[in-house]
Amino acid sequence: MTTTTTQNPLTDTDLLDEERKERYGDSPSSRFTDPEKPKEAFRDYDAPARDSVREFYNLNHHYQTMEFVLQKKAEYLPPRNRRMGIWEAMEYLNTLVDDSDPDTDLSQIQHLLQTSEAIRADGHPDWFVLAGLVHDLGKILCLWGEPQWAVVGDTFPVGCAYSDKIVYKEYFDQNPDSNVEEYQTPNGIYEEGCGLDNVHISWGHDEYIYQVVKDYLPEPALYMLRYHSCYPIHKEGAYSHLMNDHDREMFKWVDAFNPYDLYSKSAQPPDVKALRPYYEELIAKYFPEKIDW
Repeated sequence: MTTTTTQNPLTDTDLLDEERKERYGDSPSSRFTDPEKPKEAFRDYDAPARDSVREFYNLNHHYQTMEFVLQKKAEYLPPRNRRMGIWEAMEYLNTLVDDSDPDTDLSQIQHLLQTSEAIRADGHPDWFVLAGLVHDLGKILCLWGEPQWAVVGDTFPVGCAYSDKIVYKEYFDQNPDSNVEEYQTPNGIYEEGCGLDNVHISWGHDEYIYQVVKDYLPEPALYMLRYHSCYPIHKEGAYSHLMNDHDREMFKWVDAFNPYDLYSKSAQPPDVKALRPYYEELIAKYFPEKIDW
């Protein structure tokens, strides 16, 4: 780590969930949510706001194979494409609209600020706020020629049986891995309780941003970044047999982060210009001027 924090993030995970529910139930501060949109309307994949959502997952589930995941890890890790600062990366990403997201079509920088501002309003540690700010920056892979199905959307383990909890699971019928006998059991190529660090997850922006910032942020923040799109695990409870005790402890932080990522999406854009000085100061506390991407 390049920085330290005065709060031990491992000492209060049990209290965090109780505090979160006491403060705002299952979603973050109502100041940052759409009061006209009930929680059950978020992640509505039966009736998504855009037709592109279904087509996205059709492509994603067709092409996200074990071979593809290993190929992309070899291509992009360790990060070496260019050197950029965090705010520079935010501005660079800002032209992208995420085709997998049924809940918002705001710019990426607006979504990042909505998320981090909701976290800040609830008084969480500054590294938690910063995790909200950077959590989607791995989507810059789309600007380097990667199709969106290879970058965004829900993630899931590869190399083992697909869970029924994955959205649009029926689209896996066309995935070549569906014909690999070794992958058709719950454990697949893994051992039970092996820990998620030993499990290959479908390639996307979660793994990439984790790899970019892993030397700079505390471990709970890194779990938030690495698994925030892995809804089959943190929302649906799938693949728990592959997790170890440390994963389960750290996923309390992933669970705490998720409502901010999901329910802070609203049509009211944040004031980017007014917020920039605060976030540039926060970025400088944890990150050098430029890092490898």
